[in-house]
Amino acid sequence: MAERENRRSRRNREEEVSEFADRLVAINRVSKTVKGGKRFGFAALVVVGDQKGRVGFGKGKAKEVPEAIRKATEQAKRQMIRVQLREGRTLHHDIEGRHGAGKVVMRTAPEGTGIIAGGPMRAVFELLGVKDVVSKSIRSQNPYNMIRATMNGLSKEQSPRAVAARRGKKVSDILPKRDEAPAPEAQAKVVEPAEA
Repeated sequence: MAERENRRSRRNREEEVSEFADRLVAINRVSKTVKGGKRFGFAALVVVGDQKGRVGFGKGKAKEVPEAIRKATEQAKRQMIRVQLREGRTLHHDIEGRHGAGKVVMRTAPEGTGIIAGGPMRAVFELLGVKDVVSKSIRSQNPYNMIRATMNGLSKEQSPRAVAARRGKKVSDILPKRDEAPAPEAQAKVVEPAEA
């Protein structure tokens, strides 16, 4: 009976592992000074995502690196957020995120742009499943603040469908109208230079 339970839990863990990808962003060696000298530990920062619109981050501390990474990964899975993506590849609109001294700007991008982002932000976008985005970290370069500011911005992102539902309108009323091709008269009109 217990053996069957163990097999089931092992299978569930393997499914979880295959569902999410994780990336170690930063690892810090920290020390505590005690009477006999220094005790060293490790702090890990991990980003976890399913590359289909869900992402989360976590931090863990332990005496050994693998244990710190495990703790951080578990925390990241608990703190995941869902982000609506346009066409499954980019953001719906430009966003600004802040946390402490960290400030990031994320902009939607045309197809083929790729991920233009620095270190920790790149990990978040790759694991979120974004393929085209332009972003910039403006202030703090601390990876913890950068990731928190990025997550803050992503949590503010709204799809046109959600905005339309909230306002009681149609999606077509919310989105800007695409202009038709210019009239033939406008194309034929040539401006002649004024005579001096």
